[in-house]
Amino acid sequence: MFVNENIKIENARLLFRNFAGKESKYNREGNRNFCVYIDDKEEALKLIEDGWNVKVFAPRNERGNEEGDEIRYYIQVSVRFDFNPPNIYMLTRKKKVKITEDTVDSLDYAEIKNVDLIIRPYNWVIQEGTKNEKSGVKAYLKSMYITIEEDEFADKYADENYETNSDLPF
Repeated sequence: MFVNENIKIENARLLFRNFAGKESKYNREGNRNFCVYIDDKEEALKLIEDGWNVKVFAPRNERGNEEGDEIRYYIQVSVRFDFNPPNIYMLTRKKKVKITEDTVDSLDYAEIKNVDLIIRPYNWVIQEGTKNEKSGVKAYLKSMYITIEEDEFADKYADENYETNSDLPF
């Protein structure tokens, strides 16, 4: 099956953020990615049927925690700037700033208030036409708008015209 429709998620909930592409137990060095919950069970099942790599969190009671929790679905989204780079914008009450490959790692620790995003599909096939053929759909970030949680001083300093001076010794 060939997938060509994007996934649009408003008020997205991100988890496992690795915009810096740091190596870890679960990530190779340089692979920038994050995961996003798919809250609608029917949508998650449709994505699985279409070939997207949707993962499942087991209910907490199966992991020894609280009882009554439901299965949760999520998908890992790759962030690449080398081919078809995403449009990422960080928003505050006063500014809209375009995030680049050099600044995207700042999102790993940002206090996020809201995220709206679009994920584009990439259809892949290994050993096409053989009995061992495998195929699927990989998720890539197309665009993302991130509203940052601002602190109580944000308004106080937003109107000031501060400039940084790289000649300062500190």
